[in-house]
Amino acid sequence: MKEAFVHKDLAVTIEDTNVPVPGAGQVLIRVIVSGTNPKDWKMPPHWPADGTPFNQGDDLAGYIEAVGDGVVGFRKGDKVAAFHPVMQPHGSYAEYAIAPDSSTFHVPEETSFEEAATIPLAAITAALGLYQRMKLPLPWNPTSEPLPLVIYGGATAVGAFAIKFAQLSNIHPLITVAGKGIPFVKTLLDPAKGDIVIDYREGHDAVRAQIKAAAGGRLIHYAFDAVSEHGSLQNIGAALTGPGEMAIMLPSGDFQPPEGISIGQAIAGSVHFPPAAGKTIEHTEFGAAFFQLIGRGLAQGWFSGHRYEVRPGGLAGIEGALQDLKDGKASAVKYVVRIGETEGVSQ
Repeated sequence: MKEAFVHKDLAVTIEDTNVPVPGAGQVLIRVIVSGTNPKDWKMPPHWPADGTPFNQGDDLAGYIEAVGDGVVGFRKGDKVAAFHPVMQPHGSYAEYAIAPDSSTFHVPEETSFEEAATIPLAAITAALGLYQRMKLPLPWNPTSEPLPLVIYGGATAVGAFAIKFAQLSNIHPLITVAGKGIPFVKTLLDPAKGDIVIDYREGHDAVRAQIKAAAGGRLIHYAFDAVSEHGSLQNIGAALTGPGEMAIMLPSGDFQPPEGISIGQAIAGSVHFPPAAGKTIEHTEFGAAFFQLIGRGLAQGWFSGHRYEVRPGGLAGIEGALQDLKDGKASAVKYVVRIGETEGVSQ
């Protein structure tokens, strides 16, 4: 099969490799579309530590080709999307990829592979931040009281999925922050319930003042920072009041949250960690349940993927996509590639 490997300098080479075999609890997926993520360009300069080129892809949509021992609920030919385990071999930049059955979900026929490939990593990151990190009301037990929530980076895929999940949980007002993607973010909000989007380009002081004003006199105890750089942590911190929680994407560095505010990262890869001894419900089981919820949402029409742009050339288009992600050219869009467009691949 054809498989793409990302080098430290983001150059991409395509090689012929063997089709992997799924182990226990795993599925082998014939990849139709692979998504890309910011981590795919951020990791290569640092990992693997020895500089070995690596298949960094983790978002995929395609068809089940084979299942390993113990897999229940999937069979060959099923249309699915999946979250490949970060930093593990056999990723989505290939004709075939491996994923845990717990991070795989069915995709309805009416949902395109391109849309489905935008979902796994970003959506589960948003869900982990809202519900595992901050313990906010779940979609099947929505709140009935006003609950101000700041979502910084609303046009990012993670931020947009956080908005969608918060809407399902009836969390309002949603106080979102964005820039070029503001028109897109507005399509996700409910102004009648106090939702608002703030332009970070107006400067830090303006952003902090508008966040507080948008709460309508209520204290703000929760924030999801899908950016976690360029002053976002400080802008959020200036508006929060303890007790409360902040879910962030990157390490907080020297930032000190307000008194009574707990801060922690929403790490998508944690859904692949086995539960600790003596515990049965942790991130892994949460992820397994939530991915199935996402599949039901797609089938029933109350959930959707992110906006996407198809990069031409199949696996050969990955290098340009990663460079554009690094250069900050992606706004309110996920770059995806169709594996069948790769030279030498016939699907």
